[in-house]
Amino acid sequence: MLFRRLTAVLPALLLFAAGLMVASPASSQELDAKVVINASKIQGTDNSVFTTLETAISEFLNTRKWSNAQYSNKEKIACSFNFIVNEYANEGAFDCELMVQSNRPVFNTSYNTVVFNFRDPAVSFNYVEFDKLEFADDIVTNNLTAVLAYYAYLIIGLDLDTFAPKGGTDILQKAENVVNNAQMLDVGGWKAYADDKNRHAIINDYMNGSMEPLRQLLYDYHRGGLDEMAQNAERGRSNITTSLALLQKAKENKPLSALPGLFTEIKQEELLNIYSKGTSKEKEDVSKILTSVNPSLANEWEEIKKMKN
Repeated sequence: MLFRRLTAVLPALLLFAAGLMVASPASSQELDAKVVINASKIQGTDNSVFTTLETAISEFLNTRKWSNAQYSNKEKIACSFNFIVNEYANEGAFDCELMVQSNRPVFNTSYNTVVFNFRDPAVSFNYVEFDKLEFADDIVTNNLTAVLAYYAYLIIGLDLDTFAPKGGTDILQKAENVVNNAQMLDVGGWKAYADDKNRHAIINDYMNGSMEPLRQLLYDYHRGGLDEMAQNAERGRSNITTSLALLQKAKENKPLSALPGLFTEIKQEELLNIYSKGTSKEKEDVSKILTSVNPSLANEWEEIKKMKN
């Protein structure tokens, strides 16, 4: 079931809750995170440290209560954290890249849609086997737990945005606070204006008023679009078409933001599947919008117009 008993977004979810016959028991934790430490590039090192780190990160993400939201076990957010270890020093210095992805089930289907998918190329930290991973919201002293907390808050916040308009604001503010508190760490990924896709840029743009159309899109696309398609494919697709105008608006509001383009990259295959059906006008309109937002995928968007029902 998709319903989440969230006091912050309850009014927007009442209709959704009405379709449920039995409430599931609540659980404190929000994430069902799968963690992989890929250390295939590292030779001549006891692999136990990587196995121990994998377990420690998994426990850190999956046993911590990140929000006031109440989730049943079936409602936890499926996500993955894949670390590729590029360098490792025996004293515990790690240099990694991290792939983070979160999924959301679509109502009345077995299909899971990707909500967030991001490659973080520079995650450096120190970890000695059996170190305890600790984190406090008010102070950041450890880059590994700061990175993990940042993405945990981001995943939960964006997931809530798909269930209610701007439903994840409080949690996204926690991600923003991690960024602000991490400025004291002299490591990459946190600094303002250093990169249009680093951790600072991503959350700064999500919380910027100019990106409100994008956050509304997250709700309209998922609740009004994908969740509707199982019951009425035409209506759901029409709602998605309408919602994509918000993506274009966000791009116009902040042309240098990476977020509208990131959305199209995440949803590229899904959009091609959605518009394998539909009217010629829908296909024409969508192709035009997507090309204006992400011209680097212009060939893919052109294919939408060529698809035959």
